[in-house]
Amino acid sequence: MALFVGKHLNKIDKKGRTSVPKPFRASFETQNFRGMYAYPSFKFPAIAACDETFMTVLADSLTAETDFFSDDQDDLAAVILESASQLSFDTEGRVILPQELLEHAGITDQALFVGRGREILIWEPSAYEAHAKQAFSRAKAAKRTLKLRVSPEDVQ
Repeated sequence: MALFVGKHLNKIDKKGRTSVPKPFRASFETQNFRGMYAYPSFKFPAIAACDETFMTVLADSLTAETDFFSDDQDDLAAVILESASQLSFDTEGRVILPQELLEHAGITDQALFVGRGREILIWEPSAYEAHAKQAFSRAKAAKRTLKLRVSPEDVQ
């Protein structure tokens, strides 16, 4: 499964094409599908994107963690699976971001790709800056901590 970290700012042309940052694009090379999956983030005004493996994890978690035929399952399936698009890379490593995703995120001429571990969030740059400042302030004020998960391989 891919690991996405860092931030990369790229332009978007009139056709909605943008280059996927090379460090992110390299993480997709081991999968069968030469591209990425993208869907509207329902938490942020951003586009969520991931590799094929993580999309499968999302789909499997949806059926394992929610009751079949429940409103929760229906809502999450609509937000994630039904709204997802397979975005194929062209020969230059670009994808075409669908208009509805661009509108959801308020993206026009620039896209900020932000690594979030197993997924990427694609933001309108000024919206991301406001969000990042708020997140930092909340985490600092709450004195957030993180319990590290250490696997046996990490200890060696």
